[in-house]
Amino acid sequence: MVVKPTMKNSKSPYNHGQQKLFSIFFFLAIGFTLGIITSSKINWTPFYLSSSSSNLFLNKLKHTTKQRVGLNGYTEPFERMHDMGDQELFWRASMVPRLEKYPYKRVPKIAFLFLVKREIPFAPLWEEFFNGNRGLYSIYVHRRPSYKYSARAGSVFYKRTIPSKATRWGRVNIMDAERRLLANALLDFSNERFILLSQSHIPLFNFSTIYSYLINSNSTYIESYDKPGPAGRARYKPNMGPTIMPANWRKGSQWFEMDRKLAIEVISDDTYYPLFTKFCKSCVADEHYLPTFVNIKRWHNVENRSLTWVDWSEKAFHPKNFLSSEVAVEFLEKLKYGSSCNYNGRETRVCFLFARKFLPNCLGKLLEFAPKIMGFG
Repeated sequence: MVVKPTMKNSKSPYNHGQQKLFSIFFFLAIGFTLGIITSSKINWTPFYLSSSSSNLFLNKLKHTTKQRVGLNGYTEPFERMHDMGDQELFWRASMVPRLEKYPYKRVPKIAFLFLVKREIPFAPLWEEFFNGNRGLYSIYVHRRPSYKYSARAGSVFYKRTIPSKATRWGRVNIMDAERRLLANALLDFSNERFILLSQSHIPLFNFSTIYSYLINSNSTYIESYDKPGPAGRARYKPNMGPTIMPANWRKGSQWFEMDRKLAIEVISDDTYYPLFTKFCKSCVADEHYLPTFVNIKRWHNVENRSLTWVDWSEKAFHPKNFLSSEVAVEFLEKLKYGSSCNYNGRETRVCFLFARKFLPNCLGKLLEFAPKIMGFG
C-alpha cells in the first residue's frame, strides 16, 4: 500500500509575495487611469503668480514689515503741490515747536520765494547760482494758475510751483500770494531765512556769499518809512482805525527778507491783515502791510532797508527797466559795492544782494559776466 504525502499549503512564500505585489500595481494602474480621465474634465491652471498677484503679495509683505516713519514728511515735505486751502495752510504753517533743540541734524536753509507771472526768464542764471549747493536752499514759485509751465526734470525749478491764485498789481491778492509763499516755505522746518524775488531779479553775488550774509545776520530786512503824498499816507483807509491809525501807516519796498520767527508772525496775523483784505483791496497792500506791521509791532531786529537794488531815478510809477546794452562790468560792480550801510553793527559796502528790473534780453550778457563779476558759473 502506497501512502501519498500530504501538503498543508501548496503555495510557497515566494508565490505569496508576487500576488501582493501584483495587487499593488493593479490598484495603482486603476488609480492612474481614473486620474487621467478626471483631469481631462477639469481646467488645469499652472502654478505661477500673475503680475497683479505678485504686486499684491509684495504690498502685503511691505505692510507686514515694520517701517520707521519718524519725522519724515513732516519736517521737510518734498512736494510743493498739495490740496490744502489757504486757511488749512496757514494753520498748519503756524505750528511752532516749544522745544528749541531739534531732534535731528538741522542745517539752516534759505527759502527763495519767486513771485512771478509766467516763467522765469533768468532761470539759466539761477541754475548756475544754485549749482553745487543742494541742501542749503529751498525754492518756491507762485505763478498765475492759468499759465501751464513745467520745468525740465533735473532743473532746480522742477516741481517747485506751489498751489497759486490769480494776482493783479496794486491789489491785496499780491500780498495774499506773498503770505502763501511764506506759509508753504514754513512747512520745511529747516528754512531759516526767507527772501522774496521776482521774475526780473538777478543775484549780484555767488551763493556762498549770500548764504553767509543771511544766515549770520542779526537782522531782517524790511523797508519801513513814513511817506507823505498820494503814494504814501493818502493810501491809508480811515476804516482801518482804531486798530491801525494814520500814525502807524508806513510804506516800503515789496521785496523783503525775514527770519523764521517774523515769518510765523506774519502768516499768523489775524488782527491787522484782515483789515487790509477788507479795506485795502486796491491800495497797493504789498508796499504797506509789512512796513506797517513791523512798525506797530515794534519788531526789534528790522534793518530798515531792502536787499534788492532798483533804480527810481526816472521818478516814474515803476522803477527803471534795464536793457542788454546797459549791462556792463562797471555797472554791475556799482550795484555790488556802490552803497554804504550797516551789517551786524558795522559799516559795510555790501548792501544789496540782488537787483531788478532786468529785461529777458540781458540773459546772455549776465551769463557771460557771472563767472567774473558774480563769482559763479
